[in-house]
Amino acid sequence: MARPEQVLLLEPQHELRFRGPFTDVVTTTLKLANPTDRSVCFKVKTTAPRRYCVRPNSGVIDAGTSINVSVMLQPFDYDPNEKSKHKFMVQSLLAPPDMTDTEGVWKDAKPEDLMDSKLRCVFEMPAENEKTHEMESNKISSSLSKSESSTLSMKSMPSSLDDGEVKKIMEECKRLQMEVQRLREENKQIRQEDDGLRMRKSTVMSAPHSSPADKFPFTFMEKSSLDILHSIFFWVSWKKVEKMKLEQHNRE
Repeated sequence: MARPEQVLLLEPQHELRFRGPFTDVVTTTLKLANPTDRSVCFKVKTTAPRRYCVRPNSGVIDAGTSINVSVMLQPFDYDPNEKSKHKFMVQSLLAPPDMTDTEGVWKDAKPEDLMDSKLRCVFEMPAENEKTHEMESNKISSSLSKSESSTLSMKSMPSSLDDGEVKKIMEECKRLQMEVQRLREENKQIRQEDDGLRMRKSTVMSAPHSSPADKFPFTFMEKSSLDILHSIFFWVSWKKVEKMKLEQHNRE
């Protein structure tokens, strides 16, 4: 006795296509739709169970609904000369109205109640020119997205700031620029003064037969010259007084 025709609608109907590269898990989706007025039990089987992970691999599809099954191909070394012999089978049966145990339904099912659909697996590796085209397309899309984002942000700026706020921002920018310029001038002046002091120190240290007083900065000598003159005058006057006292003593 021939098996009944599959009541589930499969998308895709005949092939599961997996697009490389296959150095990572590649996933494709199988959609199962139930157009009937009864619930349908299903199972998804494969000839290479170690190479695939299927979620969900079994279950119940209510009347008038659908479900997406993820078929995940595990990484492997792809050989373009080797054709895939992997196949999948979607098995189904009408759920009884009083169903309580799904596994029990499958055990009690008669062969003539089972419906199935078979799909073959196809592996596709994108050509080099397709890869280049995809990369260029991604770059163009990314550039366009950034450009559009920048344009939108620039367009939205005037509407978010009034004239008073713009004027305040401009004045603050001008003030900061003047402050930076002032700090640069001060830094330049400090460097010049520092260079001058270093040159003076170098000249004084290199002068031959320099007296201890010559080692002091010129500004100090300039400020204390009057005090030195006063000291010299006081010393000379004291010497004269001492000399007069000594002469007077000798006379006596």
